[in-house]
Amino acid sequence: MTVEQAYNSWAAQYDTNKNRTRDLEAVAIRATLAHMSFDTCLEIGCGTGKNTEWLVRRAMHLLAVDLSAAMLGRARKKVNSNKVAFQQADITKPWNFTTQVYDLVTFSLVLEHIQNLDFIFEQTADALKTGGHVYIGELHPFKQYTGTKARFTTEEGRQEVECYTHHISEFVQTAKQHGLQLVDLNEFFDENDKSGVPRILTILLQKV
Repeated sequence: MTVEQAYNSWAAQYDTNKNRTRDLEAVAIRATLAHMSFDTCLEIGCGTGKNTEWLVRRAMHLLAVDLSAAMLGRARKKVNSNKVAFQQADITKPWNFTTQVYDLVTFSLVLEHIQNLDFIFEQTADALKTGGHVYIGELHPFKQYTGTKARFTTEEGRQEVECYTHHISEFVQTAKQHGLQLVDLNEFFDENDKSGVPRILTILLQKV
C-alpha cells in the first residue's frame, strides 16, 4: 500500500481514532507559532484540516496541500474560508503548485514519509520569502527508534504507513545546505512527562 493509498483509506476515521501523535502535534504547532505573524502560508500535508482551521485564522492567504484526495475532501468540508485554497500534489516532484513565495511553510507529520529530504528543502527554500520561516512537526526519531510509526486499523487489520527515520541532525544539516537556518528546536512529551521518550519534535527554520 502506497502512502497515498494508506491515507485515502485512513481519511474516514482519521479525526475520530485515538491518536496521541496527531493530537500532540496540534498542540506543538500552536505553541511554536503562537507569537509569529504571517500573511501567506503554504501548509504541506494539511490532511483533514486539523491545523488548517487554526492557520487560516492567522493568515491572509493559505495554500493547503496534501497527497490524499480523501483527506483533502475532509478538509474542504471542515474549513470554509475564502482565504484558503486546497491542492492535491506529490511533494516529491517539482512544486508547480506554488503560486507565490510565502512567509511561512509548515510540515505536520509529513517528512517521516519522505526519503529524500534534500529535494524537499530545496523546493521549500524556493517557495519561501527571504526572512520567512519553516515549521516542522514530526514524530520524534526517539519514538521511531522504539518502533512507533504511523499506523491505523481497518477491517483487514492493522495498516502501517511507509516511514523513514530522519535523525535530528539530518533535518538541521540538510536544511542548512539550502539557506534554512535553525531558529528553534523543541520536544513535546505525552502528558508533559519529561521522564519518558518525547513524542513530537518541532524545528523552526528561517530563510537567510
